[in-house]
Amino acid sequence: MFLISGAQIVGIIVICIVLLAILVYLITRIRIVKQTSKYIIERLGAYHATWSVGIHFLLPFVDRIASVVSMKEQVKDFDPQPVITKDNVTMQIDTVVFYTVLDPKLYTYGVENPIFAIEKLSATTLRNIIGDLELDATLTSRDIINSKMRSILDEATDPWGIKVNRVEVKNILPPQDIRDSMERQMRAERERREKILLAEGDKRSKILQAEGDKESQILRAEAEKEAMIKKAEGEAAAILKVKEAEAAGIKALREAEAAGITLLKDADASKQVLTMLSYEALEKVAEGKATKLIIPSNIQDLVTNISTISETLKENKE
Repeated sequence: MFLISGAQIVGIIVICIVLLAILVYLITRIRIVKQTSKYIIERLGAYHATWSVGIHFLLPFVDRIASVVSMKEQVKDFDPQPVITKDNVTMQIDTVVFYTVLDPKLYTYGVENPIFAIEKLSATTLRNIIGDLELDATLTSRDIINSKMRSILDEATDPWGIKVNRVEVKNILPPQDIRDSMERQMRAERERREKILLAEGDKRSKILQAEGDKESQILRAEAEKEAMIKKAEGEAAAILKVKEAEAAGIKALREAEAAGITLLKDADASKQVLTMLSYEALEKVAEGKATKLIIPSNIQDLVTNISTISETLKENKE
């Protein structure tokens, strides 16, 4: 039977503690890389590898993690920068840069502080672009400024493994006096537009009213014309009916004379017709506008003479 002394027990405990410490240390050297991250590994102070998704192990006292780079698109909001326009107006402009790291190695070793470098590069680029624009053009050319800055920053950050996706000008703040002047100008412009709109509305209203009056007069004239036409047609139709009745009466008398069925003699019939015509002539004379009418006293003799002449013509014809 072996007896374990106290010294041996202490030694065994020390060994277990050392082994446990080594095991814990080795466990801490294990790294799990996530989907959106990249690990830059240095071995003995030099670049060794870029770790992607998975479980990796760092060699003790040899490997170290130089940097952990996020592969997500990142947003950096830079502080307002003082810039001077072409017409010597100083204003404050702040920008927002959207970028993505494409090469973690270049991002780690390309520049000391990539974000600081992008900020300073953005400020200088913005000053160069605004320096070629006047105040009014600066306020209305956000898209042009954004596209130029994105192109310049993207080209400049290629050696750093960075892709600039988008640059946005967030705020453009002119001096207070310029803002007051612009506000007065905009107020005057709005008042001018209001007056123009009111004048155009009044003009349009008068034009429409005049067109309405014109159409009303035209319609009224057409209605009067139609009424006069209808009246004239009615009078013409009435006269035609009267004449047709007279012609029919004369025709009936002559047909009766020719057939020998009249109750009057030929001379009496002709005399009666002529007498009727003379009465009609007198009626027409009476319908005139004259205030005085002269009727001959020998109208009966006139009728007799006309009758005699007609009988003579009839005998000659026979």
